[in-house]
Amino acid sequence: MSILTLKQYSGVILLQHILLFFDISVNSFASFARSHPVDLLVLYVIQDFCLIVALTLLLVNFFSTYIFQVGLIQLLYIRFRITLMLCVIYIILSIMLHVWDMTIHWQHPLNQYWTKEFHGLFSLHKTVAVSYYYFYKRASLRIADPRFFEGSTWLEKPLNLP
Repeated sequence: MSILTLKQYSGVILLQHILLFFDISVNSFASFARSHPVDLLVLYVIQDFCLIVALTLLLVNFFSTYIFQVGLIQLLYIRFRITLMLCVIYIILSIMLHVWDMTIHWQHPLNQYWTKEFHGLFSLHKTVAVSYYYFYKRASLRIADPRFFEGSTWLEKPLNLP
């Protein structure tokens, strides 16, 4: 596995930001497609697919680091565990919200019938979304740190045994 060049990394970072922008857009404007449930379903499926692609791109960035290539996966996990957990939680919450939303509004798309549980899930999803956007963007920029792509003294500290 080779280290990402600047041009490759710029392309990956641009794609990651486009995926984040698409996710923000769908979360913000999906209610405008409510009158057409089939269109909304397609939009939700594309959004969930993009979330999985975004997580895959982040993992590809991790796999291209020197730390991963020498087998120090634990160091990467320690530094990025919140981001990885938020990615998985956000994907699960998104799928749950989309399925529940389509179940409630498929027959009568313009009815505003929200149960307390659905409202709670909706609020939780939006709250986690904000954290996901922050941590995902931060991780995608932090992984470009040259320390992750070369051997250095900060790597030797965790390896020194007492």
